[in-house]
Amino acid sequence: MKSLHHKFRLLLISITYLSIYKSINRLKLILSYLFSLLGIQKKQNIYPLFVSVEITNYCNLHCPECPVGSSKFSRSGKNTFDSSLYKKLIDELKPTLEHIILYFQGEPFLNNQFHELIKYAHNSRIYTSTSTNGQFLNEKTAKEIVQSGLDKIIISIDGSTQQVYEMYRVGGDLQKAIDGINYLNEWKKKLDSITPFVEIQFLVLKTNEHQLKDMQKLAKSLHVDRLTFKTAQLYNFENGNDLLTTISRYARYKKTNNGTYIHNGKQPNHCWRLWSGAVINVYGEVLPCCFDKASEYSFGNILEHSFLSCWQSKMAFGFRNKIIKNRKQFDMCRNCTE
Repeated sequence: MKSLHHKFRLLLISITYLSIYKSINRLKLILSYLFSLLGIQKKQNIYPLFVSVEITNYCNLHCPECPVGSSKFSRSGKNTFDSSLYKKLIDELKPTLEHIILYFQGEPFLNNQFHELIKYAHNSRIYTSTSTNGQFLNEKTAKEIVQSGLDKIIISIDGSTQQVYEMYRVGGDLQKAIDGINYLNEWKKKLDSITPFVEIQFLVLKTNEHQLKDMQKLAKSLHVDRLTFKTAQLYNFENGNDLLTTISRYARYKKTNNGTYIHNGKQPNHCWRLWSGAVINVYGEVLPCCFDKASEYSFGNILEHSFLSCWQSKMAFGFRNKIIKNRKQFDMCRNCTE
């Protein structure tokens, strides 16, 4: 992995995005959250620290537990986020927004304006990140990404061999993802850039749990900044699932005495994510968080209203209050790790 000096330099870069307005907003947001938990706040005039934007709603792979790849939720065609609407959103939020995640469900590299969207946010002094399957990271796109100013990229690699990798990343080519990381490293060196921060994300499943050490060796050979082993969100887990890992450390679910499975987390009746950030899907709907895969709890649409009028609406206020009273009343919350 990279040296501590390298990571410290990256931390300094993220700090350069801060401003007095963003710092004040963060403080107000924390106070709003605490007052809401105490039941003494009647209105939430809050501004998010981050937003996730779904810049495309379709993917080239068919991962079995992904709503897009498995077609779990119906999607009306292949769509990309409108670039003019995106710029309007950035212009509205840039005084206080700290971080924009250019990803929700689809594969972001399928948006042919991807690097331009990154650049617009970067030039607006907003920290940028994304997540990808790495299948479109070639020499050309890698150069564009480094030049765009992207701060962090997560590349999903769920196996150290093609045979294991394609068990989950159905239709994917492991070598393409590996080559993409090498292209990123080459262009970072050529352009004398320490960004983007490159992270490999490995979903720990029954099919790949035997490759954890091999994955560590692969990540080290690729000189990535970080390797993360992540628990997998499964939709049909109550009666077991063939993908459930046997390694308790990475198991999101545990078996009960009657043989069924339940979520392994505590899930208290509060959620910082609902105050600190939001998701905007490809159609412009403002959603509470990334677990609302089916867009069931829209706070409004930025095609019709400003983002803040949606984010500070009665519907948003009511949803946050319901979470504080009984978070488990929502299906999406019962499968959450936060």
